[in-house]
Amino acid sequence: MHCPFCSHEETKVIDSRLAGDGMQIRRRRQCLDCNERFTTFESAELVMPKLVKNDSTRQPFDENKLRNSMMRALEKRPVPSDELEEAVARLIHRLRTMGEREVPSRLVGDLVMEELRALDEIAYVRFASVYRRFQDVTEFEEEIKRLQRISETAASREQMSLLPELFGKKK
Repeated sequence: MHCPFCSHEETKVIDSRLAGDGMQIRRRRQCLDCNERFTTFESAELVMPKLVKNDSTRQPFDENKLRNSMMRALEKRPVPSDELEEAVARLIHRLRTMGEREVPSRLVGDLVMEELRALDEIAYVRFASVYRRFQDVTEFEEEIKRLQRISETAASREQMSLLPELFGKKK
């Protein structure tokens, strides 16, 4: 690291500690030539994959675009903003950990729908209507029926069965 004061090439680290919620390291450095001290921050450079659109064009991933589309679907819904931020963070984490340089935009849309379904079913249907380009009311009905089937399946899995207990006990 070059000294920002005299441009000398050698500096030494005096102190290191975590910063930025543990996502950065703050280092105090001292120039070995002029003895001036300065602070640097080090963080991992994690590259987001490029999005491959339906027309085969490529775009850089835009976190703000993702957040805004989810916010639009969640507009006037009783979902706290911290839950939205957690969902966005989960999506970004999933995309980063895929290890791919490029991902289809369709995959990102499906991941958004998965997160919205967990947050708020109305927001999910709103997003799905735009994302899947619903043409009429019957498509809304079909999506709502599909959502109800998914909810019923999840509820039946969460429900505990009493039958094994009743038949397993001997009187």
